[in-house]
Amino acid sequence: MSSALHPAVEPYEAGFLDVSDGHSLYWETTGNPTGTPVLYLHGGPGSGCTPGARRFFDPNAFRAVLFDQRGCGRSRPLAAGPDTDLSTNTTAHLMEDIERLRKHLGIRRWVVAGVSWGVTLGLVYAQRHPERVLAMALGAITSGSRTEIDWITRDMGRIFPREWEEFIAPVPAGERDGDLVAAYARLLADPDAAVREEAATRWCAWEDTHVSLMPGWRPSPRYEDATFRMIFARLVTHYWSHECFLVPNQILEGMSRLAGIPAVLVHGRFDVSGPLDTAWKLSRAWPESRLVVVDDAGHGGGGFSSALVAALDSFSGP
Repeated sequence: MSSALHPAVEPYEAGFLDVSDGHSLYWETTGNPTGTPVLYLHGGPGSGCTPGARRFFDPNAFRAVLFDQRGCGRSRPLAAGPDTDLSTNTTAHLMEDIERLRKHLGIRRWVVAGVSWGVTLGLVYAQRHPERVLAMALGAITSGSRTEIDWITRDMGRIFPREWEEFIAPVPAGERDGDLVAAYARLLADPDAAVREEAATRWCAWEDTHVSLMPGWRPSPRYEDATFRMIFARLVTHYWSHECFLVPNQILEGMSRLAGIPAVLVHGRFDVSGPLDTAWKLSRAWPESRLVVVDDAGHGGGGFSSALVAALDSFSGP
């Protein structure tokens, strides 16, 4: 069983799916049309899918489905504009989108894979629709909790104090002890374009900082694109300021719904942006899961991709 990234492939089918509220989602399928169906959920929120994500899936064994979530990537409308209505971009809407895509493609059950935010989304989906999930392969484990959000936006300033001071600089002094995510969401919707652009730049610089301990890290070139910066920052702050549209501890308390679903959870030992304890707690509450701690990885890097590929390959049979 190979654990290296699979060869680069092009989609054999792609299109746009009209969902609710005027949204149109880009989707693509790669690999073997008669292979094991697998859904890939990208991170962010707002990262969109990249061609590199296709390489997680053995093209001979899987029928891989990838799509850009509402407001980002090739889906439309984009969340870049300050007047874009984000009220129809919630976790519940994404759940409906996934089910609509599954039915559109004629898939009864599928493996669910995801990375980072995609893990949270995948777990919510599996807890809501366990009968649709064959297995799960998840990397960089998150659960969308307020504790995780506070860790990234405030507590991690203890590890990167200089960068954190730069991160909070755009926030009015009187709000710096409050909800930083909500403050950023307001800045990103400011009528002044310069205020919005400064906020997006600072937010993405902090995103780059807290994943910087992964081996081989380099600043993400995607943040050099002003439109991508704005979409990413707006969607992350929108979801996080609403606690990912989840009730407190929703995922951890719902783990019993996943009884009988096999899973592999892949997490980097040096993942500072998402400490290992979340993955540990979820694995302890999920007897059918196996936790793989990658000792040379952070929020990616090192052997992370190989471990995720190996996890997926273990579910590639009929």
